[in-house]
Parts: sequence; C-alpha cells; structure tokens
Amino acid sequence: MQLGFYATRFIFAVLVSAVPWIAHATDGGKGSSTATAQLARGHYLVRIGGCNDCHTPGYAANGGQTPEAQWLTGDALGWRGPWGTTYPANLRTYMQNLTEAQWLKAAKALQTRPPMPWFSVRQMSDADLRAIYAFIRRLGPGGQPAPAYVPPDKEPPPPFVLFPAPPK
Repeated sequence: MQLGFYATRFIFAVLVSAVPWIAHATDGGKGSSTATAQLARGHYLVRIGGCNDCHTPGYAANGGQTPEAQWLTGDALGWRGPWGTTYPANLRTYMQNLTEAQWLKAAKALQTRPPMPWFSVRQMSDADLRAIYAFIRRLGPGGQPAPAYVPPDKEPPPPFVLFPAPPK
C-alpha cells in the first residue's frame, strides 16, 4: 500500500512525538523532560542527517522503512574509490565503547575516508552531538562489526559501490 505525502508526514510526526514518551516509559519514568527531549532530538538528527542511509543495511533501498531495531548496525556494502574500499561502521557498538566526552572529542576531530561526510559531523553543535550520542546509546549494542578497510590496490569482495576518480 502506497501512502500519500500527507499521510506519510502525519505518521512520521506521530512516531517522532512518541519517542519522548517511549523513552520515559522504558526508563521507569525516571528520565527528565530534558533527557527525553534530547533522545527525540537525537532520533530526528539521525533520521534527517542521513546516518541510516549508509550505516543501516537496506535503509535507502527500502525507502527508510527499516525497523529502528536494525538502525545503525553497520553494513557490508563497500564504497570503493581511489581511496580504497570503506564500509559503514556499526555505530551502535562504537558508541557503547565511548563516554559522551570521548564522543564529542572524536566527532570534533573526525576525518575519515569517503564517502563519510566527516566535515559535516565536525560542524555539528555539541548539543546535537550529545543528542545523537544519547539516542544511539539508547538503541543499545546490536549487529556485527563492519568489514575492514580494503586498500586501493586490493580487490574487495562484493557487494560494493564503485566511485569514479574525481576530475582533474
């Protein structure tokens, strides 16, 4: 069944508005409204920031209809170009190993291989980075580690997306 634009927007608005309530209910009502607002903000930023497009298997191909339980678990789809082949990290296991302060420091110094838009992450406010951290930590660990980086002179196993060399 194909939903219309307004029906889809309505459903999304209802789901986003439910995130603070769900977060409050799952912590036994102990969370503050600030904490639940931060989780809702993190959910929103992850969704609109395109994090799922690469870091969630099948997300883009499914038109964003991947269950949240599978979000940000990394992917085995490689991104190959002149830099070699990179794989989207499992952000859920990555965040479980960091404190919030470590995440802020890492995000502000981030510089990775393409196609990760590290320069955009570095421009995020501390409040937005904290919200993303809180949301991903709330998801808990899940998934498997992504495959290791493959240097440009090695052939990666399929599947992978092939980027052309940039124009000179």
